[in-house]
Amino acid sequence: MLFEGIYTPVITPFREDYSIDYEAYAACVDHLVEAGVHGVIVGGTTGEYYVESREERLRLLDIAQERCAGKTPVIFGTGAIDPDESCVLAEEAAKRSVDALLVATPPYSLPTERELALHALAVDRAADLPIMLYNYPGRMGVMMGEEFLDRVGRSNNFCAIKESSGDINRLHLLARDYPHIQLSCGMDDQALEYFAWGARSWVCAGSNFLAREHIALYNACVLEGNFDKGRRIMSAMMPLMRVLEQGGKFIQSVKYGVTLSGRFAGETRKPLRGLNKDEKRELEQVVRTLRTTIARIEDENSSRFVESIKASIGSKQTATTEKGSRT
Repeated sequence: MLFEGIYTPVITPFREDYSIDYEAYAACVDHLVEAGVHGVIVGGTTGEYYVESREERLRLLDIAQERCAGKTPVIFGTGAIDPDESCVLAEEAAKRSVDALLVATPPYSLPTERELALHALAVDRAADLPIMLYNYPGRMGVMMGEEFLDRVGRSNNFCAIKESSGDINRLHLLARDYPHIQLSCGMDDQALEYFAWGARSWVCAGSNFLAREHIALYNACVLEGNFDKGRRIMSAMMPLMRVLEQGGKFIQSVKYGVTLSGRFAGETRKPLRGLNKDEKRELEQVVRTLRTTIARIEDENSSRFVESIKASIGSKQTATTEKGSRT
């Protein structure tokens, strides 16, 4: 499977009593499909999988499958403290014919690289589906290092890695020594660097509410190869990336961003709590400025493209006229 484009780890909207609002969740998935993201991830960290039951997670998957209806790929996160639970989730995902799995380290247990590889291979056997690995040592406490990558390389299903270590040397290692594993940016403030090193996908929670702006960066860098434009878009996005991490309130910030977009995002399940007034005000200002700035960049580049086409047509007409006059 080729991972190309913007992949959104969709939020889970919770009501005030912390039950899931499945109708609002379906609306979130619909919005992402309409906005043109290239894939939807169910059961990622942003979706708060760690406070959801197996039944809830599978129902969210069923809804995403129904709403995406084959138009947009669905990737299912199998993360769990209990490795056996990850295998059961993988089996259920296979029954539902999902497009791929997201496989992470079981948190808290701190396995060795060999132990982690054996776990990942067990999940692989349970489903036999394409897999995007999820390397997030900041949350899981363990790095998917070279020994791990060499061991899981025995299966062709391990075809991509969402790299969220934040270590730029990891980007260089993966691009240089593991070219058979597709690179996917999992650290938002390094997206430009990942695209420069050949990554063709970005798993970004901010695309829950700024899908078009994230797609604009992907288009500029990957499809157009215009890194001058890409740097301008990235520069406009940096304040968002800083504010999303404010006080460790990443998921809360993403959910408030969805709220600002006019869709119901609801609460975060405990122990997380929502943003305060100052945090909300800061995010509102950042989002407003980002949208305006990127829209201007897109308009300017569109105008330049039109002018270049006109100039090209004009030069061809002049050449044709001169040729006719000579004959």
